[in-house]
Amino acid sequence: MAEQDLEPDFDLEKFLPYLLNQAAEATSHAFQSVYRERYGMTRTQWRVMANLGKFGSMTARDICIVSHIEKTKVSRAVTALEEVGMLVRTPSEDDRRAEFLTLTPHGLTVFRDLGRLAIEYDAKLRAVLGEEASSDLTRMLAILMKR
Repeated sequence: MAEQDLEPDFDLEKFLPYLLNQAAEATSHAFQSVYRERYGMTRTQWRVMANLGKFGSMTARDICIVSHIEKTKVSRAVTALEEVGMLVRTPSEDDRRAEFLTLTPHGLTVFRDLGRLAIEYDAKLRAVLGEEASSDLTRMLAILMKR
């Protein structure tokens, strides 16, 4: 008996975590070309910027928690964004080890530009699904994220 015949019921292409990951990668990859071509950003840099744009000043640790990104990746992204003048670090008065990260005026301009493009991209994705399916998918994904 061939090894692949031992588990005939498992089909990777029907495994929900695999499908969710593949869908996330495919949809993220398409938008990645926008921020990469326009601003030379990596995905992690965009995600750091998006969190700061949405939530305001945060620590790198907060960004790691909210976005589920590894600490070293966030650290590299923060350094790169700081080097191009998109964010500044301010030491915390309560914890000398922590720094608050804040978008600069230039960073806010970039965030607003990319935010507008992200809204357009999101609308195109939702149009492919249709209004009802898009709403259903959003609701179902929210349920899964709360688990």
